[in-house]
Amino acid sequence: METTRFVLPVLVLTIAVFAAACPKRVTIAEIEANPARYYDKDVIVTGTVRDSYGLSVPGTPIKGGAYKIDDGTGSLWILTDDVVPGKGTEVGVKGRIGSGVSWKGRNYGLGMFEKERKFRKR
Repeated sequence: METTRFVLPVLVLTIAVFAAACPKRVTIAEIEANPARYYDKDVIVTGTVRDSYGLSVPGTPIKGGAYKIDDGTGSLWILTDDVVPGKGTEVGVKGRIGSGVSWKGRNYGLGMFEKERKFRKR
């Protein structure tokens, strides 16, 4: 009984700390409505790839690009150091929001630097 009284509050506190550190899932419209709130913060957005531009040279470490996702509320450019997903692909992206995002000489305005990507299973 004494162990339960100690372990339960510690467990609840630990879960609360980890939950607070997780990036928040937001819509693109929320980001566009208040970019300063999300600037330089990690968020998660999901949507469908509408446009993509990538560079990948087989046999070399050269790869990366930009792709635009649409979640039904707006669209956002995502910059990646990985291979870009194809048009029509449904993805979930965790990354950091930036404004005036430039990549290889091209400015994409409000955008996200990708940290992690997951594909939606069909």
